[in-house]
Amino acid sequence: MGHAVLLTGPERRRRWSLEDRAQILAEAFAPGAVVSEVARRFEISTGLFYTWRRQALVQQAEPAFVQAKLVGSASSDAMELAMTVDFPNGVKVRIGSAAPCDLAAAIMRALK
Repeated sequence: MGHAVLLTGPERRRRWSLEDRAQILAEAFAPGAVVSEVARRFEISTGLFYTWRRQALVQQAEPAFVQAKLVGSASSDAMELAMTVDFPNGVKVRIGSAAPCDLAAAIMRALK
């Protein structure tokens, strides 16, 4: 004969804040951590961990503001620089003041 469990009472669905999700994800995917153990501790399915991680990666891939530093030209013969952007991967982009905005935006999107 089969066994069934009937859950009664308040709804079991919990709402997690973005900060809580980020903390739980950091704990679950830290070096040496075991996702299933962290899932048991927080009473969350492992599938939910991977859904949260996928959502976080999509949010990180969306356009974001980058820090820019305005600089002047080195000499009067050189083109006048409007800005220099240093990307975390070491790429440095210098954009002249005469560069069309669409071109500068396309370069930034390509290198992000």
